[in-house]
Amino acid sequence: MKKTTSRNGFTLIELIIVMVILGIMAAVAVPRYLDSIENAEASAEDAVISAIRGGLKQAANNSLLANGRASWPTNPFSALSEDADGEVDLAGYTEDGDLADTDGEWTFIDNGDGTGQITHQRADNSRYTWEYNSGIQENDEESGDNTAIGTLGPRVKV
Repeated sequence: MKKTTSRNGFTLIELIIVMVILGIMAAVAVPRYLDSIENAEASAEDAVISAIRGGLKQAANNSLLANGRASWPTNPFSALSEDADGEVDLAGYTEDGDLADTDGEWTFIDNGDGTGQITHQRADNSRYTWEYNSGIQENDEESGDNTAIGTLGPRVKV
């Protein structure tokens, strides 16, 4: 009588080859995944800054109609929509006046002279700022009309 053996598993070589293939796949996938997270956070920041820019344009138009002069507010976040309590309706926005120090936090640091910085902290603890200037709103006898609309600078990594 012939003895038959059944093979019910994988050999060590087969398991090692599978582990090598999985390692190669992970080495390719993880950096792409991290890049996609970074791109998603940059896109979310761009959306918030775009909303602020749109709000500032609307605030300037409203100021032009009301006062005859286009002007931006001292705090750029005040140009965004407000909730029922009159507070800025943006998740993660705090009015502590310091550099953002919590994941997803947005802040505005007011320099007291119409300038300041918008700050944001990402989930990877990196921080970004945008320089803000509400512009000059002067009209005196000697220098004439010094009105200048504000500026909102590009993203800068801190």
